[in-house]
Amino acid sequence: MFALARSLCLTFTLALAATTTQAADRAQLETFLEVTGFDVALDSIRLSASSAPAMLGLQTDDFGAQWTVMADSVFDTGIMHDMALDILGETLDDDLLDHAIAFYNTDLGQRLVVAENDSHMDDDSDTKSEAGQAIVDGLMRIGSPRLEALKRMNAASDSAGTAVRAIQEVQVRFLMAAAGAGVIELKMEEPDLREALRADEDALRLSISQNALSGAAYTYQAFSDDEVLDYAKALEDPDMRKVYDLMNAVQYEIMANRYEALAARMRDLQPSQEL
Repeated sequence: MFALARSLCLTFTLALAATTTQAADRAQLETFLEVTGFDVALDSIRLSASSAPAMLGLQTDDFGAQWTVMADSVFDTGIMHDMALDILGETLDDDLLDHAIAFYNTDLGQRLVVAENDSHMDDDSDTKSEAGQAIVDGLMRIGSPRLEALKRMNAASDSAGTAVRAIQEVQVRFLMAAAGAGVIELKMEEPDLREALRADEDALRLSISQNALSGAAYTYQAFSDDEVLDYAKALEDPDMRKVYDLMNAVQYEIMANRYEALAARMRDLQPSQEL
């Protein structure tokens, strides 16, 4: 679910707020999170904590037995949930909220949410990726139109095309926070770090695209071709695109914020390392 300035994701949501007529109230937002499954998507951010040390050239084991407790505390569901409500409360207007809920409250919409929630919380990413890629390979062999529908779904759910730059921003903010906390010694300035990440942008974009396709193939394997196509069309609706652009921005801002908080907490668990 973005080149970004240091807090572009949040800036993006605040810019959207200027165009809304009336933001949804807290109760409506709680319903939105539950009905769309966005609450589970946010909760799944904590599963990424296990990869955080690798970004620093370290291993989870380097931080001892306290790592799990610390990561669970930083990526607390309640904290992330409240952050999402705070941002959405300023940016998501009633019309967009109602549009999203109207679709996801249907029989198809609720079955899609169940499948997506299960996929979000499945931390066996290797098995999921392999199974999804096998499905993609099979669809390619038979020339199935389902493959194109899956690609349309993925394109529509990131219509702003910002996933690559958002991931880079998360990495930059985490590395800079880790350096500031003394967890690592960073041998380059922030502009140089951004330039180094941009050098790998094409490879990252390809990886994201391939993973998204295999992930979609795995997640929606129980749905018919017609249902997958209907979902693609629903996601391509201009209002739904706005909803997803906003949810992506919120999700990446929360992820970056929590990774910065994680870096600060890591200082107490690990002596300084050189990167």
